[in-house]
Amino acid sequence: MRFGVTYANSGPGADPEHAVALAHLAEEAGFDSLWTVEHAVIPAGFGSSYPYSRDGRLPGGEDVPIPDPLVWLAFVAAATVRIRLATGILILPQRNPVLLAKETATLDVLSGGRLILGVGAGWLREEFDALGVPWPDRGARTEEYVMALRALWTETEPTFSGRFLSFTKAKSYPKPVRPGGIPVVVGGHSEAAARRAGRVGDGFFPAVSDADEVARLVGIARASAREAGRDPDALEVTCGTPRDPDSVARLADLGVARLTTSGVGEIDSLRAKFDRFRERVMDRVG
Repeated sequence: MRFGVTYANSGPGADPEHAVALAHLAEEAGFDSLWTVEHAVIPAGFGSSYPYSRDGRLPGGEDVPIPDPLVWLAFVAAATVRIRLATGILILPQRNPVLLAKETATLDVLSGGRLILGVGAGWLREEFDALGVPWPDRGARTEEYVMALRALWTETEPTFSGRFLSFTKAKSYPKPVRPGGIPVVVGGHSEAAARRAGRVGDGFFPAVSDADEVARLVGIARASAREAGRDPDALEVTCGTPRDPDSVARLADLGVARLTTSGVGEIDSLRAKFDRFRERVMDRVG
């Protein structure tokens, strides 16, 4: 099993010295990946409910710094040699996939093939409104954009025709380091996200840590993969770390490939936290 650090670019991670220190600390502590979050804007007083907190509000408030994940990862890539660089997640329907294919392939090449593209459909409707992106079809856009990205990453003369996007012989270079393109991890807490991961994802990041709920969502994702004619066992699962050691062992038995812990905090406190994580989790299931 592998281990990742989430929320790496939020809050204190916006500071360049902190970002590099966190990346070095994570590498030294044995984590395989850094995971970044994304919001282009957070409209003041938004009415949408944040799905990962009890009160429906963003941790840290509306003014928490959230640097662009790809720019942040490029900065950190230059200061590291091993750790994988992941978006967890990038809000794919808000992006232009043709431009994104170029940006991500460039980052993958410059980092020596270390990029993981975690994507999601988004939850903050007011952000979509600010960007002029239609809210109702964000799930369909997400799936179509994944397919377009793969065409641009892998084909010599990429041609694609979809509901939202079309291009013909649109050459895009450089190509990612890995022949199959950049791994795409579909994130989300819903059944729709799980089904989407099964249909188009290389991985699934259910945004929960409860073992029962992870098992349920992973089951849906794997069933969706089988229905799509894909190998359900090839779907790499990443999830948060439960507090109960027995639940950690159960996730390992479910085939979860990576457990994560938050990287928000000052470096000294994170160093102590990562030491405890190694004793409680890494040394037991790693």
